[in-house]
Amino acid sequence: MQGQIHHPPVPWSPPPELAARLPLTIAVVADTHVPDRSEQLHPHLLPALHSYHPDLILHAGDICIPEVLKTLTTVASVVAVRGNRDWAFQNTLPWQREFTLGGVTVALMHGHGSWRTYVLDKWQYLLNGYQLERYRQRLLNQASTAQVIIFGHTHRPVAEWYQGRLFLNPGSALTGAKPDCLPSFGILHIRSPEQIHATIHHLPPFPRRA
Repeated sequence: MQGQIHHPPVPWSPPPELAARLPLTIAVVADTHVPDRSEQLHPHLLPALHSYHPDLILHAGDICIPEVLKTLTTVASVVAVRGNRDWAFQNTLPWQREFTLGGVTVALMHGHGSWRTYVLDKWQYLLNGYQLERYRQRLLNQASTAQVIIFGHTHRPVAEWYQGRLFLNPGSALTGAKPDCLPSFGILHIRSPEQIHATIHHLPPFPRRA
């Protein structure tokens, strides 16, 4: 395994018709894990996304196969980054993107850090359980100028402000982190650079592979 897997953020520019649009409704998904943990996307995911009429979909990694992104484009255009299980995208997707939507700087990443960090996190999780604080500073270091930091990896939804930035993890669109955690996705609303709001939306339980 390599040491650091994160390259500098890859800029992405929205098309002009999207860049100038306000308000914006952006759907955020992560950790779909098809086919390593399920043969298909959650059957309620696409109808739920359609119901919000998103202008854009952001995928925060652990996609696993290109067909997932193709399916999501039936709802809206998709911008994605690689997660730690996205070997199929090693030549096509970056680890991190930064871009501006509606005057708001957004960073999109999976959030697992380097392979060394990934292994250490596994040990810390076994010893101390899940702690959001372990991720916050790492995310801030990787996206120091972003107003909105979107990440995945933990399968635990987060939509909260910290140090003047909105941290948004949509949770896993396939399965929660524990049996009592539901699958979920996020909706990011940008009305202006000063009016940014995110919500988490849960899906019914869906069986996953062991």
